[in-house]
Amino acid sequence: MGSKSVVLLVEGRNAGLESLVPALKKASYELSVVNTGDAALSWAGNQEPDIIIFDASTMRSNGVRSCRRLRRAFQKTPIIHARAGGTNVDSTAEADVYLERPFSPRKLLNRVRALLPPDDDKEEIVRYGYLTYFRTKQSVDVAGRGEYSLTPKLAALLELFIRHCDELVSREKLMLDVWETNFLDDTRTLDVHVSWIRKRIELNPGRPRVLRTVRGKGYIFGILGSEPAENQSGTGHNASS
Repeated sequence: MGSKSVVLLVEGRNAGLESLVPALKKASYELSVVNTGDAALSWAGNQEPDIIIFDASTMRSNGVRSCRRLRRAFQKTPIIHARAGGTNVDSTAEADVYLERPFSPRKLLNRVRALLPPDDDKEEIVRYGYLTYFRTKQSVDVAGRGEYSLTPKLAALLELFIRHCDELVSREKLMLDVWETNFLDDTRTLDVHVSWIRKRIELNPGRPRVLRTVRGKGYIFGILGSEPAENQSGTGHNASS
């Protein structure tokens, strides 16, 4: 069996009913809780968590400066930044995912699972709207049409979109995170992979509703409604890319 993922939660001492502890404990993560950014840096100085959740909505500070410091200390550790409702995203926090209160425990746990490496001892499933992503098998099902297998690059691309759902993801970030290159003179590879992703997650790839293009900037991934616009059935197939 794989070892439990270590979650470092930073939340206010008086979080009360807003505390994320119950949801994370129920999910059986190895959980450590601290109440300040300084305490998080001190704790993480002795060990490295698998993920950091900074719940600024329960604290007096917006947590942006503390998140930046944590990012400097742990460049590869995923960070989720939760903020109070009605406040704007501050991307200078350098978090991987931004959540605005209120959000459900399921939404939080889906984001956590998407950021953690898959556990090869069990199938990990991420559900978003009518899309189901099987992380260990690297396959996807949309609206019960059947599983579509993904190549490693397509799986990495879909995971990145899921992590940043409803956010603009730039072409530069996609090239850097998935292909590990800053070379942008030729992005045909990215365009082709986006096309392949759409064939697997869109009910009508010619008129994409889930993965939309923002011309000259990048893409936004998001389920526009709780149910698909069409009810199609089909059989999953293997990716050939």
